[in-house]
Amino acid sequence: MPRARTNGKRPYDLAERTAKFAEAIIRFAKKAPRNVVTLPLIRQLVRCGTSVGANYREADDAVSRRDFRNKVGICKKEANETEYWLQMIAVAEPIMKEKARALWQEAHELHLIFGKSFSTAGKRKAD
Repeated sequence: MPRARTNGKRPYDLAERTAKFAEAIIRFAKKAPRNVVTLPLIRQLVRCGTSVGANYREADDAVSRRDFRNKVGICKKEANETEYWLQMIAVAEPIMKEKARALWQEAHELHLIFGKSFSTAGKRKAD
């Protein structure tokens, strides 16, 4: 499947963007204070935040349009879930709020991107 382009200039590499996002999630999680409340939140955040890129890699290697749409749908859900856990960590540890906000914005943008891909893939003729 061809990669999307930004402003008609250079290829837009979602694999790289989602990998960088996962790396940022890992760095954020390592800096978050550990306590009885934050530990489960951090675990959930790391799971879904790193899953976005892993599922995008699977989508990019899909064997059919249906398979692609399914994997992109998972990316969309995982990005949305990441937004949620970032919000919960910001509530549990207000000192993390600013760093969480920047990651939340990226998770939100990825959610929108994958949402558009999901709906576009659904409009095309099925395999």
